[in-house]
Parts: sequence; C-alpha cells; structure tokens
Amino acid sequence: MAEPVFFPFATSLDFGEVATISGTTLPDGAPMDRRIEGAAALETAGPSDLAYMDNPKYTEALAATKAGLCLVSPRFADRVPAGTVVLVSPAPYHAFAKVLARVFPSALKPESAFAAQGVAPGAVVHATAVLEPGVTVDPGAVIGPGAEIGAGTVVAANAVIGPQVRIGRNCSIGAGSSIQAALIGNRVIVHPGARIGQDGFGFAMSPKGHMKVPQIGRVIVQDDVEIGANSCIDRGASRDTVIGEGTKIDNLVQIGHNCVIGRHCVICAQVGLAGSSTLEDFVVLGGQVGLAGHLVIGAGAQIAAQSGVAGDVPRGARYGGYPAQPALSWARETAMLKSLLAKRGRKSDAPEG
Repeated sequence: MAEPVFFPFATSLDFGEVATISGTTLPDGAPMDRRIEGAAALETAGPSDLAYMDNPKYTEALAATKAGLCLVSPRFADRVPAGTVVLVSPAPYHAFAKVLARVFPSALKPESAFAAQGVAPGAVVHATAVLEPGVTVDPGAVIGPGAEIGAGTVVAANAVIGPQVRIGRNCSIGAGSSIQAALIGNRVIVHPGARIGQDGFGFAMSPKGHMKVPQIGRVIVQDDVEIGANSCIDRGASRDTVIGEGTKIDNLVQIGHNCVIGRHCVICAQVGLAGSSTLEDFVVLGGQVGLAGHLVIGAGAQIAAQSGVAGDVPRGARYGGYPAQPALSWARETAMLKSLLAKRGRKSDAPEG
C-alpha cells in the first residue's frame, strides 16, 4: 500500500526562484536552473530538498546535511558542507516559511475534506443565511438563521455557525468548531474544536448560592487572526471581547469575557486569561501563562512560560516567575535561592563535633 501524501508539493522551483522568493542571493557559480522538489529537516534532506538552520543546537546537523539548498544566518554560513548551496539570510526561518507557502499552499490552513465548493449533502444551511459565491460547507456543518459568510470561506465538517454570526472572506473554520455571537474578519483561521462566543464565566456570588449573570456582549475577531485547536474565547459580558488584527493563538488557550487582545500578539498553548484582561499590541505570552483579571499588559511585553501574572506589566517589559516579576529580578532571585540551598546542603553534610 502506498503511503498517502497529505500535503502535495504544488510546484517545483529552481534555485534562482527560491532565492528571489526568500530575498537572498545565490553564491557565484551556483546552478540557477537546478530545482528543489521538496523541503525537509537538515538530518533527512536530500539533494533535491530545501532546508534551513538558525539555531546553534543544530550545528552538527548542518555540517552533515545533504540538502541541495539551505537557508542559514550569516554566522553559520561557513558550516554549510560543500555539496549544499547556501543562501544567507538574516532571518532564515522567515525566508523558509515564504518558500514553503509557495510550494505547500494546502498546509497553510484547514481545508475542505471534499475539496469542492458549495454546500455538500448533509450540511444544514438555514433559509435566511446568506452565503456569497465560492463558500464551501462540508457535510454535517450547520449554518444558523441570519448568518452571513464571505466568498472563499470553508466551513469544515460538523462546524456550527450560530444565528446572525458574520464571517468574512477567505476564512477557514475547522471541523467541529462552534461560533456564536461573533463577528469574524477576513482570512481568519479557526482550527478544529475551537469554541468562540459561548457565554463567559459570570456569576453573582452570595452565601445563598451563585446567580448566573447574562453575558450580552460579542466576540470581535479582526482580520488575519489564527485561533488554535480546542481554544475557547468567551463573549463579552457587558462589552465585547476583542481579538486584534494578526494575533496568533495556539491550541488549548482560554480567553475570558471582556478581554481585549491587541494587534499581532502571540499567545502560546495552555495560556489562561481571566476576564477583562487587556493585552496591548505585539505582546507575547509563553505557554501556560496565567493572568489575573482586569490587568493591562503593555505593548511589546513578553511573559515567560508558566508565569503567574498578578499585576499590570509595563510596555516592552520582560517578566517571568510566579508571581511574575521583571526577568532580571526573577533570575537573581532564582540564583540566590540555589546558592542558599547549596550552602544548607553543605552544612548538613558536614561531620558533627
């Protein structure tokens, strides 16, 4: 039985085309018309493959690679073996991504399982829903009353689009996801199992019990946002939850009601944002970061993985630890604690008397 190819190579490129796409220059004497037919890691790449390297951990793999063409940063250019043509780039990973987007376009976002436009048998589209030409709806998907979906958008199998939801053009709505009380921009990717627009965790607590508070806001997702598999974005309580343009959200992320996420933020897996948190533009949250509610994380700030943030973070700051604090203070505190523990250990090992 032949092994399936999940992401077919859309087109081969000659070395000159790769250099143009990646914004690099071929070295003198390199064969302009030689072609790449695939892309692979340094260890597995062959003479017709493109590879890249920008991490010193892989220096040995670079020296042994058999890739036909390799993108590297300037400091590693002299480590490329003689049989591999080198393309020097200040950002080889970014350059590699540009080339892969050209030759593996089907890997950029979830696609229809049936690869055919239109409403498939087994899908349910309400009579009052409006779908522009070129929308694809897979079997089992449900489009609610009054929903509107733009041209080129794919709604994968068993996804549920709630009443009055608006989804822009060229979006990808993954299998088994659900969207309600939301306005979605253009070129948004929602991966399988994501939940957008369910009510937030809001209760008026009292000794006699906890009264559920109606959540009457929306979720606004701006253009070019990506939302990872099984992530949840609650709708606002009294105002909207907002996800800014170009923000990328990993799998298994929880964003509470009334949160406002700025433009081009990066939120890694298993992050949890309590309600009414605000991230300004270009914030980065490492995996498993937790934010208390009603905080402001300033533009360009970065929070290290597994940090617990209990207070506001200034613009451009680097924080880490639990509770989170400036990274330098956190490093000093950790070093001091190790030193104290080491001293205590030496004392306990010393002979008595």
